[in-house]
Amino acid sequence: MKELTYEEVLDQIEHQRRFGNRPGAEISALMLEKLGRPQQNMSVIHIAGTNGKGSVSAFLCSILKEAGIRTGMFTSPHLVDFRERICVDGQMISQEKVTRLGNMLLGEEFGAALTMFDYCLAIALLYYKEEQCQAAVIETGLGGRLDSTNAIGVPEVTVITKIGYDHMAILGDTLDKIAAEKAGIIKKGTKLVLESQKQEAMQILLETAEKEKITEIRIADIHDVTDCRYENGRQYFSCKNYKDLEMSMLGVHQYENALAAIQAAEIFLKNRGISEEKAEYYIREGIRKTRWEGRMEILGKDPFFMVDGAHNSNGVAALAKSLRTLFPEEKFHFIMGVMADKDYEEMIEELLPIALDFKTVTVESERALAAKELSEKIRKKGICEAGLLRSFDELMPDRLDAAHKTIAFGSLYFVGEIKKYFRDVTKITKNLQIY
Repeated sequence: MKELTYEEVLDQIEHQRRFGNRPGAEISALMLEKLGRPQQNMSVIHIAGTNGKGSVSAFLCSILKEAGIRTGMFTSPHLVDFRERICVDGQMISQEKVTRLGNMLLGEEFGAALTMFDYCLAIALLYYKEEQCQAAVIETGLGGRLDSTNAIGVPEVTVITKIGYDHMAILGDTLDKIAAEKAGIIKKGTKLVLESQKQEAMQILLETAEKEKITEIRIADIHDVTDCRYENGRQYFSCKNYKDLEMSMLGVHQYENALAAIQAAEIFLKNRGISEEKAEYYIREGIRKTRWEGRMEILGKDPFFMVDGAHNSNGVAALAKSLRTLFPEEKFHFIMGVMADKDYEEMIEELLPIALDFKTVTVESERALAAKELSEKIRKKGICEAGLLRSFDELMPDRLDAAHKTIAFGSLYFVGEIKKYFRDVTKITKNLQIY
């Protein structure tokens, strides 16, 4: 078989089927067995949920890096570069290693058709093994029970973030059905951290934990977070025994994500005999240094331009609440691009009270909702100013309103398109203050 280039490997992988004919966990189990179970000497922290998985993963990896624990992180989707999905200690995998591992996997016969996600997971785990990672923070792709990542085995710690309505055609049309799918990653022998949930979701999670005889359950309760404030582009807060923690991650929802990561890290560090005093230092520094692109990320200060990957009603509700908290009494220009299978009507409703106007865009995806249709939906809600974003050139500093803040949100693919545009057009960095 001809050796493929990096670009050819990505093309082959990205054009695999999004979903297979058999459950992802079943196919991945066959795949990992054939590969000699590359994950077997790594301690895994497994994370599921509708919103917040990536942020919790980023917090955790930053904390473990501070503790000197070599840690792989597997997340999806990527914003700009495929390699964002597979990192070790915050550094992306190299193109050379993607090429080598990708060629090896594409040349293997696994006895079943792998999806794109299966190939990504296999590259990640083989890479973490080569890099002698002691830990791996693994984010589910979709759901939990049948997700490919659920073939990895019993994790040391399991985290379930906020559960909401998303991927309902696959996971179910009620919160308890969706929660049951997410709860599928809870296995006997793990320790469990849960973010607060709606009652019907929490009941399912706790019932599953009881069935699996989970011996330690921690709840990341937002009511334990106090002294929250925003200063000079950073947030500060206290929780439990931690006073005046600092983070660059913005958004009121990040307090709870940080708390979930703190509780998971406490379990993980304690299991390694690390003292509470040292653990507090690692946690404090890890939270402070965490960055996670595309989540309430300020790309420009003057004029103000922010991007956020809020892609469902829960995420947009968190965005709206955060904007009200950080910038009280202000209204905003919104730029919106979403997938047609999302609850975009509810997303629009969340933002109407703080919107000056909307511009819409068709995301580059076969699943995208057309910009024209989206703008018509917005106009029907009473916002007359709902037009189309014709070009990303409209995001240039001299085209933005200096008097009001502009927020682009929706699909992570859309946010990725914006960030790629900003990176490609070098004159942006001269005219726009980039963080």
